[in-house]
Amino acid sequence: MRSGFTELLRGLLDRPLASYYLLLSSSALLLTIGLVMVFSATMVESYRATGDPFSVILQQVIWAVVGLVCFWVAQRLPARTYRALSRPLLVVAILLGLFLVVMSIAQDGSEDPSGGIATDNLWIHIGSVQFQPAEIAKFALLLWAADSLVRLGPRIASWRDLAIPMFPIAGLLMIIIGYADLGTMLIIVAMFIGLLWASGVPLRILGVLFGTALVGSALLIFFEGYRMERIISFSRPEDFADTWGYQAIQGYYAIADGGWFGVGLGESRQKWEWLPNGHNDFIFALIAEELGVVGCLVILALFGVLVFTGFRIARRSDDPFRALVAAGVTIWIAGQAFINIGGVLGLIPMTGVPLPFISDGGTALVVVLAAIGMLAGFARAEPDAAQALRARNPSRLVRLLWAPLPPAPRSDSESETVPSTRKT
Repeated sequence: MRSGFTELLRGLLDRPLASYYLLLSSSALLLTIGLVMVFSATMVESYRATGDPFSVILQQVIWAVVGLVCFWVAQRLPARTYRALSRPLLVVAILLGLFLVVMSIAQDGSEDPSGGIATDNLWIHIGSVQFQPAEIAKFALLLWAADSLVRLGPRIASWRDLAIPMFPIAGLLMIIIGYADLGTMLIIVAMFIGLLWASGVPLRILGVLFGTALVGSALLIFFEGYRMERIISFSRPEDFADTWGYQAIQGYYAIADGGWFGVGLGESRQKWEWLPNGHNDFIFALIAEELGVVGCLVILALFGVLVFTGFRIARRSDDPFRALVAAGVTIWIAGQAFINIGGVLGLIPMTGVPLPFISDGGTALVVVLAAIGMLAGFARAEPDAAQALRARNPSRLVRLLWAPLPPAPRSDSESETVPSTRKT
């Protein structure tokens, strides 16, 4: 029986478009669960504030639609377009980050009541629309770093060739983001070091970078009092029940109340103004309360499938840029999910990053769906998948409405030298 199931699973995974369908199904399920849980988490507060329990979820649905449009566009773009966009997008990300820092200092965190441009620590507000530059920075650094590593080729083994100009530019972006958002900076650091590892950068260089990142993170924590308080309250939240420990304690109550099967969808008690940011940073605690351990395991399993698929796409790609970007997107999503869930469960200090696909938030959802769309395009470009799709020869209407045919697989003589000796 077991061998039969194993053979069935292996046969399904051996199909040409297995990566593509695994990516679509896991992402779609996570997005659906996220929309349901955001509605459940916000309906009470939304009704109290506006008299309409649907006001918050409607905004999230609009962002999801925008994200799906970005998914559709990103799936259609070839790798050369992403490489061409990498440098301009990085410049935009750095300028937006600098603008956010300068405006936050100048306005002292206050918003412009006239309805013009205003900022707080994390967001830029333009009238009624707000967006988070840090999310754009993840995508920009990912593309630029992957393109730079491919251009360097074998020279990645040289500290001098690798460091100039990659490390100063990446370091500047990380400092700008880390000034106000340490959690996102840690995700960017993990993604950047993961890209270097996947490309074959020597371990001695990775060790120096990792040590530098630790020192930089420690300095950012030391010079911001609230971050130090979060670290201290992490190990003893009961001693800080009136301040930083309150959210963690209420999250633990939600998890404990859920048990194995939860109290029922929509039946959370903690969302009645007990658990701060239950729709965002701590939405996993509400999932545990309403859906129980079983619901949490489903979420973890879906993220596991997504991570497996991302690395599978990276491993099976015949293009070094696509391989590195696929690995980077996977590390980004896996790292962000670990930081969020680990903080909710008390395994690591809370950093305030959202849970991908699931937490309330427009910019984060749109950028993640765009990244998944790009990854879906790369899955279609796997050699076996590309051959299968080209053999089907779908109609022009299908190619127009969904995605064009991927490029023909490269022969060994046409392939670029992959700048890595490691398997992702």
